[in-house]
Amino acid sequence: MNNITMVGLLSLCLLGCGCLSTTGPVYEEAALEMKARDIHARILSVDTHCDTPGNMLDPAWDIGTRHEPGSENSGQIDLPRMKEGGLDALFFGVFTGQGPLTPEGYATARSRAAAQIDAVEAMTAKHHALVEKATTPADAARLKKEGKRAAFIGLENGYPIGDDLSFVETYARRGVRYITLCHSADNQICDSSMERADPEDRGLSEFGKKVVAECNRLGVMIDVSHLSDRSFAEVLNLSNAPVIATHSCCRALCGSPRNLTDDMIRALAEKGGVLQVCFVSSFLVDPPPHPERDAAFAALDAKYGSWADMTPDQRTAAAAEFRALRRKYPEPPARLKDVVDHIDHAVKLAGIDHVGIGTDFDGGGEVEDCQDVSRMYRVTMELLRRGYSEDQIAKIWGGNAFRVLQKVIDATGSSSL
Repeated sequence: MNNITMVGLLSLCLLGCGCLSTTGPVYEEAALEMKARDIHARILSVDTHCDTPGNMLDPAWDIGTRHEPGSENSGQIDLPRMKEGGLDALFFGVFTGQGPLTPEGYATARSRAAAQIDAVEAMTAKHHALVEKATTPADAARLKKEGKRAAFIGLENGYPIGDDLSFVETYARRGVRYITLCHSADNQICDSSMERADPEDRGLSEFGKKVVAECNRLGVMIDVSHLSDRSFAEVLNLSNAPVIATHSCCRALCGSPRNLTDDMIRALAEKGGVLQVCFVSSFLVDPPPHPERDAAFAALDAKYGSWADMTPDQRTAAAAEFRALRRKYPEPPARLKDVVDHIDHAVKLAGIDHVGIGTDFDGGGEVEDCQDVSRMYRVTMELLRRGYSEDQIAKIWGGNAFRVLQKVIDATGSSSL
């Protein structure tokens, strides 16, 4: 037995007998990591939101290849690093930036959404030994036993639905298992929490109410991340199934309007839904004011537009300029303790059955001590530090989100889509 193994086993013994305080921080960290990794070997874990399909549109970038964290164009997620981090399942967010509410705008959005769904399917075809497409919790459990990752699909922004309700079923038949009704601007379905064309919050449109009903009919989860407060309330009132906030945080701890208030979190739980805490620093902690920095990033957004709408060359250039601005205007990032502060807050409000994790990796999610998917077990280490049991961790890491998905499927009486 080598010295490293002996240290690890000693640390586990000390953790089990409550003697960690005598061993120092090195032993404590080693024991916690080993315990976290052991838990991940047993539980079924899911991250309910990433924007990695944008990277997958680049033919030179292969999700089946391990990319060194922090290296040029590495992204935050690939299949080898998912395994390293102990993540079993992932909802790949098919994102389209908001454009004009016109037939031409809808057609462009549908084309971009289809390209990203194609990219997810191409991944599962090319790397079948590593990952398969999933649409149900049972799929994810089976793939875990087979040593494969499970790839679910979510549609971030209902914009590609356009004004034709049949596209909800089109996307459901392609494997979409949740629809985020809007993004950072109002659309034809509902008002957004961020950029509104009209200062008044008008909530769901009449068409949006039909989209809610159609999602219920088809067994597609409704994602209330990005929604205005009135849109959120109207969705909860209309939906006959639980809903999910796939990547949101607590407004009581960070004042961003993207976050949910305490009353919203309680209402979500009363409906049987779940809040999936995300890793976006500006949703975790209130950033200090910095007008010059804000103006520089706004100019970059105006120059390039949506990541999903860029060509590969534009993505490379935009990423380089983004990194340069981050170096010029560094903003203190949030840490895992901030993520778990939001988890703690939501658990106290809503109970352990209504909280989970949706990182928003490759879409702005990043905290200082968990910058990519290979480090996801560190969330579990922090949960262990705070006294969460394995059963509670299993709920946070997947049990709650998969319960909601199954209830949404069951509400239709069919899981055929």
